[in-house]
This record gives sequence, structure tokens and C-alpha cells, in this order.
Amino acid sequence: MKSIFSILQKIGRAFMLPIAVLPMAGTLLGVGGAFTNPTLISTYNLRFLEPGQPMNYFLVLCSNAGSFVFGNLPLLFAVGIAIGLANINKETAALSAVLGFLLFHTVISTILGFQGLSPENVTSEAFIAAGKSAGQAAGLASLYTRELGIFTLQTGVFGGIICGIVSALLTNKFSNVALPDYLAFFFGNRLVPVMTMIVFIPVAFLFPFFWPIVFKGIVRAGEAFSSMGYFGTFLYGFSMRLLNVFGLHHAIYPLFWYTPLGGVQEVAGQMVEGGQKIFFAQLADPSVKHFSASATRTMTGGFLPMMFGLPAAALAMYKTADFKNKKFVKGILLSAALTSFLTGITEPIEFTFLFVAPPLYLIHALLEGLSYMLMYMLNVAVGITFSRGLIDLTFFGFLQGMAKTSYQWILILGPVYAVVYYYVFKFMIIKFNYATPGREGAENKLYTKKDYQSKVGEDKLITGIVEALGGVKNLKNIDACITRLRVTVKDETLVANDEKWKELSAKGVIRSGKGIQVIYGTQAEIYKNKIREKYEI
Repeated sequence: MKSIFSILQKIGRAFMLPIAVLPMAGTLLGVGGAFTNPTLISTYNLRFLEPGQPMNYFLVLCSNAGSFVFGNLPLLFAVGIAIGLANINKETAALSAVLGFLLFHTVISTILGFQGLSPENVTSEAFIAAGKSAGQAAGLASLYTRELGIFTLQTGVFGGIICGIVSALLTNKFSNVALPDYLAFFFGNRLVPVMTMIVFIPVAFLFPFFWPIVFKGIVRAGEAFSSMGYFGTFLYGFSMRLLNVFGLHHAIYPLFWYTPLGGVQEVAGQMVEGGQKIFFAQLADPSVKHFSASATRTMTGGFLPMMFGLPAAALAMYKTADFKNKKFVKGILLSAALTSFLTGITEPIEFTFLFVAPPLYLIHALLEGLSYMLMYMLNVAVGITFSRGLIDLTFFGFLQGMAKTSYQWILILGPVYAVVYYYVFKFMIIKFNYATPGREGAENKLYTKKDYQSKVGEDKLITGIVEALGGVKNLKNIDACITRLRVTVKDETLVANDEKWKELSAKGVIRSGKGIQVIYGTQAEIYKNKIREKYEI
């Protein structure tokens, strides 16, 4: 079980690199799509945004740039995951991923040709002409696509993930392999591309024979998920919030956002798979009357708890703080609340009560699951990039209009969620005397970079973190997501106890075998880079 956790943790960490580009791409697409919408232009008489105007050219450029990123997610995931999973020579892993991805789809295309399949005879029209129903034809046609101009199977991000994982494994295994002198040219990094060519051919060869079966299974799984209706959506929101504790949510939600598991819909004459991809395809299509709530059911539900619920929870923690400590916790709780409200990054608040009051976190997860269900029931369809704060709500809700998104329900139910969170948290904190910030026996701060520097000095902190992990020789791999150092150690018994981590200003530590997660908030990425730089990891 521990080894599985460690593997999932590593995969989840690797997802963060390709996902990091999506907020900017989504912003470009959101701004470009919103302000080139003919309805918006005509409604507000924005003549300077009309086609042919300089500003329109710029906005179309923004929209196309964003669309390009989402259209090439499989390749981005292949490269990003290869870099994330490679323990050494990450640049070699990236090259291997690109080479492997191109070879993967070239081999598949060749096998499809041997089977008599071509872009011309796998269209919906061709399947209908062959006697299939419209629904059957659409499903069969969605199995095929083009990747970088190559006719291939619709493996989507799954294919990219596979290419990335295989490339990383090849890099880790062959980068340091020594060969006889007469093959010296192929030593080390140069051996990896060679092995990529050798390994990817049989891997890709198998896909045309079993992937159609897998694809149909995925579609059926998505149908089962949809068949659960509102309750299925509740379970998704609830489960994802619980998985967040273990940092495993990054390994799950991309499957719903970027694969058929999140739905398959026709947009502008093209079959699009994955909830987020469907939303952004609709965003770029001015003919769409209302965005698909079915596509956004795994996204929209987060706005209520992140923008309204958790800031209200922060207020409850302030109100229940001891009077003498209120002025100390006011600023930090306000900062954490604003972070959640504006960006949807919730860890600064969540980790203030997760370890001191786990029942509060369970209630938080239940309320989030309920929010997902309510948004779906009310046909609210506001897409997101990576978070669910005011920024995403502005671009993908307000600027798109009520008619397309039904975002008004977020504003109507938001205050209700704030009231529920506030009184539930206040009652529970007082009833069970939870040691939230400002109360007796509690830490009276959320740590910031300035705090770290003033307490132990940044260099000393970096040294202390490495020593607490058992020393540099005990580090097998170190990386970070938005809020956590994610470390794989050789001997977990050498890792310091929780009291030591408190001295080093960590908000918490999650242990599972050799997989260690140290929660440092948004400084985690900086600390990871400084550790790698100082110890030349």
C-alpha cells in the first residue's frame, strides 16, 4: 500500500509541470474568446473590437494561442511527465518523450493503414453510410484523430501520459549504462534515444489491437459516472477534497478534464473529449448558447467553498481566537482568505485546521461535494484553468454572461455557503475547543517567507530541511507542487519527528513509507529549487 502511495504521489507531482501552463493558456483563450464574441460586441456596441480592427487582430491572436495549447495537451503531458518522473538527466527525458510521442503515433498510423483505415473512411458520415446509427457513428468516429498532423487513434492525454512514463523509465534505466568501447558513442544520455526507438515500436504496435476496447470501456465508465447523475457529482467533489490531503488529487482530476471519462461532445463539428477541453472548445465557438454543465460538473462546484466558504471559516477562526491574540492572527487569516477568494488556492486556510481539527475538514469535504452537486443541478457552467477563485470566475463567468454560464447562482448561493461555514466552524471550534490559530495552545501564525527568514535564516532553513530528511545522502528524489515539498527518501526512519518540522516552520508532514510530503505553502517550489542548487541534486 505504501509503495502504491509513493508511486501515485510521484505521478501526481509530475502532472503539475504540464498543468502549470494551463492558467496562462486559459486566460488567453478566455480574454480572446470573450472579446471577439459577436454577441458581446454588438450588445455593447464595441466597434473597436469588430473584425478588421487592430484590437480584434490582437484578441484573435490571444484566442488562437490559448487554443493551440489545449489542442496539444497530449504532447505537453508527455514531456512534462517525463521531466517530472525522471530522477536524472531530465533534459534527456524531455527529448525522449518528444521522440517517443512522434514515433508512437507514427507506428499507430501505419498499423491503421494496414487495417484499411484512413481519415476518409472513419468519419461519422462514412459510418452512417455503412449502416450505423448517428450515435454509434459519432462514437466510432471519436476513436480517431490527428496528432501533430498524424492520423492516429484518439489516445488523448492517456497516450501522452504513457509516452511520458515510458520515456522517464528509459532515462532512469539507461542514462548511466556503460557499453563496450567500440560503442562508446552511445554511452550515457545518447543511449536513451536509441532505446526509445527500440521500445516505442512494440509499445505502439499493440495499441491498435487493444486500445479500441479500452476506449469503449472508458466511454462506458464515463456513461456510468453520468448515469449516477447528481449523486455521482457529489461523490466526485467529496472524494477530490479528501484526496487533496494526500496530494493524490493531481493524479485523478486530469482523467476527467482531458479524457473521455469527463465526457465526449461535438463542438463546432469536431468531437471533443474531456470536461475542460469541451468547455474551452465551446468558449472558442460563438454559436454556443449555453456552455455544457455536464462538461463542467467536475469544475464549477469549487467556487462556493473556495470563494465564500473558506474565507468565512477564516473569519470564524478569527472570531474564536483569544482576545489577546486577535491582532496577531487578523492579518494572516485575512491574507489566507484573500488567497482563497482570488486564486482558489486553499491550503493556507485548510492546513490551519486539518491537523488540529480533522472533523472540520470532513465537514468541509462534505460541503464541497454538496456544492458540486448543486451547481450541476442548477445548470451552472463556469469553467476553470487550475483554480476556482475570482480570477477564473471573472474570465469564464462574468465576461461570458449569465445566458451562457448561469453564474448568478454562484453569487446567490455564495453568501449562504459563507453563513453555513462560519457558524459550523465557530460552533465546532468552541464546542470541541479546537486549537485553531489564536486560541490557547495553538500556533498563532501562518508562516510566510519573511517569517522563515527572520526565524532561522533562509540558508539555515534549507540546511535544516535537508538534515531533517536524513541528510542529502538519504534523498532519492525531491520535487514540489504548489504547496508541498514531495520527497522520496531511501530510509524513512531517518526523517525527523513532527516537533522538529514545527521548528522548521512546516505546516504539517504526511508520511507513507518512503514518500514524504512537507507542507510549506507557496514557498515549497522555492525551497525545492534552493535545495537542488545548494546540494547540486
